Amino acid sequence: MATSTLTAEALKRLGVDASSGALESRSPIDGALLGKVALTTPAEVGEAVGRAEVAFKAWRQVPAPRRGELVRLLGEELRAAKDDLALLVTLEAGKIRSEGLGEVQEMIDICDFAVGLSRQLYGLTLPSERPGHHMLERWQPLGPVGVISAFNFPVAVWSWNAALALVCGDPVIWKPSEKTPLTAVATQAIFERAAKRFGDAPANLSQVVIGLADVGEALVDDPRVPLISATGSTRMGRAVGPRVAARFGRSLLELGGNNAMIVAPSADLDMAVRAIAFSAVGTCGQRCTSLRRLIVHESLAEALVERLKRAYATLPIGDPLEADTLVGPLIDEGARDGFEAAIAKARAEGGEVVCGGERARDDLGGAYVTPAIVRMPTQSSVVAHETFAPILYVLTYREFDEALALQNGVPQGLSSCIFSTDLRETEAFLSAAGSDCGIANVNIGPSGAEIGGAFGGEKETGGGRESGSDAWKAYMRRQTQTVNWSRALPLAQGVKFDV
Repeated sequence: MATSTLTAEALKRLGVDASSGALESRSPIDGALLGKVALTTPAEVGEAVGRAEVAFKAWRQVPAPRRGELVRLLGEELRAAKDDLALLVTLEAGKIRSEGLGEVQEMIDICDFAVGLSRQLYGLTLPSERPGHHMLERWQPLGPVGVISAFNFPVAVWSWNAALALVCGDPVIWKPSEKTPLTAVATQAIFERAAKRFGDAPANLSQVVIGLADVGEALVDDPRVPLISATGSTRMGRAVGPRVAARFGRSLLELGGNNAMIVAPSADLDMAVRAIAFSAVGTCGQRCTSLRRLIVHESLAEALVERLKRAYATLPIGDPLEADTLVGPLIDEGARDGFEAAIAKARAEGGEVVCGGERARDDLGGAYVTPAIVRMPTQSSVVAHETFAPILYVLTYREFDEALALQNGVPQGLSSCIFSTDLRETEAFLSAAGSDCGIANVNIGPSGAEIGGAFGGEKETGGGRESGSDAWKAYMRRQTQTVNWSRALPLAQGVKFDV
């Protein structure tokens, strides 16, 4: 069935009209027009922020466990809509079906996490040096949260932010990627069904603003939005971070990743090959956690590369709607141009393309490529740059310290991993002198993080944390409170000021 027909049917079941508007959504699968949505103007962004302010004043007074009930209902609605929303993710972002379903499952999982969190927004009780006093540390709702998301996870990133923000007492204003507007509109419709079931939720707890850079800039620059959570390229983060800081706002940045795997002499190569294939090729290399650098001990390099060549040769490339497809399209022609430019630069810097690196499936109409393995003599400039495409650069090392230096020797610091059964190596990798990334894994790949842990990275990855653990604190303000229950008024530090 044609992608446009599948999209229309899924949107109809979700109760979404995408038949008119200035922004066209086209499928990376075959270039077909999927729908049209209205663009938001910068002035309308300001109006949305004003509505969110009104919603915040009401929502912050709702008890947190009651706020969690709304998120519980959202999880229920996502379960009911899982197949259709996952289908839209495949149609609009080009992910294979299992990855589309997995992304919506991730939304459901973070809702479940946030429901429990709504009863665990813990503060502290602190001893006071003054008699008849005690101190508290409490977390209070912050205010409207702006979420700017990227095409590669068109709905999950919103849910990471929205589920936590809502239980913390904050409304959300979402600017999705202009490449994936239909998934955002559909998600908003799902949220509105949950809000209707909830019964007394303030209007405008979740809003979607759709547009290009000017819409994002209007959201970023608005002083009424205390937190901007932005996911995208390092270039985007360099624009967003200083603008938010200039108005003393907070930014939660999830930016580029240039993730490595160290394969040590003691590694289980069967496991490593499977992990490499998924991490480097899944989502056609368009995850921020995709594996891009393979740092292999020189004694294993030849054998491992040969095994990878054989594995890559079996990867079905094509329509992600087909059940056996493992490699779908790049998001657009610009991404394929970047892929080809990186391959050419790698060759110019002394690289040997072992396999892949070519255009594929021109019969389908999308930007398909064959995933590439490139052996590099050094960690040159092309290796240190994140190309959002399925290119795996292979480097070799002799001593473990050399491998760690290569792992850490790039500007990005998101995810990392080591395959080794040597306890000393794995513990060194996880130590303070080991991986400098926000995520460090042993005997699993760098991709596929669970929602229970805080997600994010260091250096040019931005430093923000989303999803699990105590990431909720980003969506709240910390307040230290002192209570005097005595009839005296002693001052701290023994200061005397009698009047």
